[in-house]
Amino acid sequence: MRPINLPEPPNHFFSLPKFFDGAVRRAVVIGNGFAGAENQCIGLVRALGLSNLHSLYRVTRPHGGINRWLHWLPVSVHKMLDSVIRRLCGNSRFQASKIGISSVLEADAYHIATMARETFHKDGPLLVVASGRDTIHVASSIKRLAPENVFVVQIQHPRVRLNRFDLVITPRHDYYPLTLEGRRQIPWFLRKWVTPWEPPGSNVFLTVGALHLADSTTLRAAASAWHDELAALPKPLLVVNVGGPTGNCCYGVDLAKQLVVMLQNVLWGCGTIRISFSRRTPAKISNILVKEFATNPKVHIWDGEGPNPHMGHLAWADAFVITADSVSMLSEACSTGKPVYVIGAELCTWKFADFQNSLQKQGVTRPFTGQENMSESWSYPPLNDTAEAANQVIAALAQRGWTIHT
Repeated sequence: MRPINLPEPPNHFFSLPKFFDGAVRRAVVIGNGFAGAENQCIGLVRALGLSNLHSLYRVTRPHGGINRWLHWLPVSVHKMLDSVIRRLCGNSRFQASKIGISSVLEADAYHIATMARETFHKDGPLLVVASGRDTIHVASSIKRLAPENVFVVQIQHPRVRLNRFDLVITPRHDYYPLTLEGRRQIPWFLRKWVTPWEPPGSNVFLTVGALHLADSTTLRAAASAWHDELAALPKPLLVVNVGGPTGNCCYGVDLAKQLVVMLQNVLWGCGTIRISFSRRTPAKISNILVKEFATNPKVHIWDGEGPNPHMGHLAWADAFVITADSVSMLSEACSTGKPVYVIGAELCTWKFADFQNSLQKQGVTRPFTGQENMSESWSYPPLNDTAEAANQVIAALAQRGWTIHT
């Protein structure tokens, strides 16, 4: 009897298409609307070579009315409560602020996970990068819904069980509560409520500071873009970045007055001083500096109008003076290898004091005293957290048999 030759089954039932090579060609960034968190995600994606291959999704909260007092609630509870209040009281009393039409998509875990599963054989694995408290539930849900199709990276310690993520990238000072000094500062009856509960595991990568966008490519582009305005300024160029007080780094007008005196003392050794304020800088602090230096020909104060010179400052500055409250601003400046002086570090508490101590012990920063000669430079091995985190992502992907498409 002649043997019966059955037709071969379609390839996709038994093997992946020939063009599937396990390469990650796309990424999803899940943000919370805050530049400090979202820039860490985008910086990592750029370092992985996926800068033009990512989509931004955002976890949003209700705005307007009493909603500004409800941000301590979980996002889902906040939205539910907002819906109930509007039904009971009417929208007119709790009108959301008009923020225009956004091109950023709402972060929906089910939608993103479904997309990852359905396009896996065609487009390969999906890299998911998230940062910020509001993104934790969405990112962990995506991993739960599509574990074989996604690689989920959570930036900053999520304060939940870390096995909900493929990789957690967090500053070393987030583990300060586990140190002997940290435990001394926590009453024994509160220790079980303070995270993290256990030392970092194999899926945790520790950095010194925050991830950011200020890589060499970005700084080269900024140097070119700001050449006409900054290149010809008298040297040395001292850039002063002023943030704003936080719960763990509290200061006020006294620090601003101290900064004024110190800048006056070093002004003789500077060719130019450029001062920038952040969105968190209280008017009572910025007004003191503006009043003192607005008419000084050596000093330029950015008034918030026009293009933000921040990247140009990072590229062209010869030295920095930065208030101690901002981990992001310090991390960016310390990636340049140029002198970084910090004012207000002694006012930081808890893990942020540990961060400041770490920078000083590594020789990356020095306290600003007002006695410095800014024409005398010094250097150190620049912080390279973003690139090192990207290498860790690549190594973790390799353990899954995946690579980054280049």
